[in-house]
Amino acid sequence: MSPRTPADIAAPLTLPCGTVLRNRLVKAALSEQLGTRTHAPSDDIFRLYDRWAHSGASLLITGNVMIDRTAIGEPRNVAVVDDRDFGRISQWADSARAGGAEAWVQINHPGRQVPRNVAWRPVAPSAVPMRGLGGAFGKPRELRAAEIEDLIGKYATTAGIMVRAGFTGIQIHGAHGYLVNQFLSPLTNLRTDKWGGTPANRRRFLLEIAAAVRAEIGPRTPLSVKLNSADFQRGGFTEDESLDVVAALGELGVDLLEISGGTYETPALMLGNPVPKKASTLAREAYFLEFAEKARAVARMPLMLTGGFRTLGGMNDALRGGAVDVIGLGRSMVVEPDLPGELLTGRAEASAVSPKRTGIRKLDGLSELVWYTDQMWRIGRGRDPKPGRHPVHGVLNYLLSGAVHATTRQRGDTAPRPAFIPSRKPVRIG
Repeated sequence: MSPRTPADIAAPLTLPCGTVLRNRLVKAALSEQLGTRTHAPSDDIFRLYDRWAHSGASLLITGNVMIDRTAIGEPRNVAVVDDRDFGRISQWADSARAGGAEAWVQINHPGRQVPRNVAWRPVAPSAVPMRGLGGAFGKPRELRAAEIEDLIGKYATTAGIMVRAGFTGIQIHGAHGYLVNQFLSPLTNLRTDKWGGTPANRRRFLLEIAAAVRAEIGPRTPLSVKLNSADFQRGGFTEDESLDVVAALGELGVDLLEISGGTYETPALMLGNPVPKKASTLAREAYFLEFAEKARAVARMPLMLTGGFRTLGGMNDALRGGAVDVIGLGRSMVVEPDLPGELLTGRAEASAVSPKRTGIRKLDGLSELVWYTDQMWRIGRGRDPKPGRHPVHGVLNYLLSGAVHATTRQRGDTAPRPAFIPSRKPVRIG
């Protein structure tokens, strides 16, 4: 790409499709697990997004909405395959747009990355089981070629429904070990047909999804992809292969590429433990900034980097360096839901997010994920986050809430509490 004018967090950004982000701070996707038993959006998710809508962020990206009701990554994921919950989806979109921000939906299929208690026999590019996770995940069945074609159509169908319901853009989840990532990796894609065998064939699934979604939502609706810089596994998806995918997505007209990394087997970013870096890299805060600098040379679209940012100085330095165009904020917005506005107005210069440790090393990664999920559930119940809560309390509450969810009939909401009332009239954008 041509050299970019240095920017800071307050600068607007015009995407290739013409959509303007009012600043460079984005609420990155987090798995809220706030669907109902029938996988519709709940009142709690309306409350959560209404709170984030007034945060000052230019864009909110939802957690992974599943494109197949038989393939749910977590028990409380929202799944959208048809118009049966259209009214509630529209209400979710209204909540997310209530403060004038863009609101995009991340669409996803878990592939083999599904716990046994959710799906006993998941599907994947090849019948390669998850490693080193104590049998928590079942061995997948290899997808048939016709099923792959069908899944591509399902991504497009879900995208079209979400945009018709009022969301302003779509992000395809191609990272973190989910189905698209499984097709990209030679460790999990052992196919010898047109969907595997070479890097070009392994990326075909993602590229055909992107083309199908673009055809469904049109040229003026933003389309994003979340992509791993690498899987950090010997013999897995490499940086060089990822750079080739970046270039190919640019040719398809993707409007924003989010860079991430890791899988459930090597959770570099997902569990808050980035791969070791030299001191000069760590000082720049962002986990995957080195890869972003390489991607800049081949990317035709703006780049978003999520993970590791804590200070205003670190965010502005990354933007002014030219490798990154958008800063993704994830866990910091769970603990500090008003952080973007605080940073933009100068009332804050850093996030107060800190690691959550139980003292039991083997449990810390999982307990940290659960702790942040529990905080999102608090906001969904109309409460403020509780940063001082011990991780063990978060785990216990998560398990208890999950048990209640699994045994309670629900209509729309996740518990008997007052119905969601918008804090202000939704703002229609465009």
